[in-house]
Amino acid sequence: MDAIARPFSTQDFRMRAAQERGPHAGADYGDHRWNPGSAPLFVRDTLRDAAVLIPVVDHGDRATVLLTKRAEKLRSHSGQIAFPGGRIDATDPSPEDAALRETEEEIGLDRHFIDIIGRMPDYVSGSGYRIAPVLSVVRPGFRLHINADEVDDAFEVPLSFLMDPANHTRDSRIWQNKERFFYTMPYDGRNIWGVTAGIIRTLYERLYA
Repeated sequence: MDAIARPFSTQDFRMRAAQERGPHAGADYGDHRWNPGSAPLFVRDTLRDAAVLIPVVDHGDRATVLLTKRAEKLRSHSGQIAFPGGRIDATDPSPEDAALRETEEEIGLDRHFIDIIGRMPDYVSGSGYRIAPVLSVVRPGFRLHINADEVDDAFEVPLSFLMDPANHTRDSRIWQNKERFFYTMPYDGRNIWGVTAGIIRTLYERLYA
């Protein structure tokens, strides 16, 4: 085994993620970060708490990130690419537990395959959530059981692709009569954008930039 972990390997990701032990005070990260001057619109007392799992699958030197495609029939964010996760319930002992529970409910990924290794700073979404991104490594050999009520598909994207800034494009849309900026990362016919791309960009800036 090499003494130095190869870039974008699972071993390298573990070492980088070890420094992430959020949450951090304040609301420094979120959709408002890509839209200077918009913090008062995004950061507010009524934010709802949520958690997502960032599942890096252990393929040795070629680690991947497991993502989902939300069901087209959902009322909100239908068809969008997302990390597994959702609202933190009162019965969840921690954001980490919420992320594991939601992952199991959405795609049937058994938590015994998941090793929690860190937690990013909370990310504020324009849709009114304070999201705790939970960093993890997933051991191969798992079987997914997709919950069709919530998810249409699950797929893996190379970590090397997501952590390459050349694949991060800034885009914009008009929302509430104002231009709002966000990141987009098209991959293999799928468009990763919005909150998911924002969290990926934050991961890149904190661990790989």
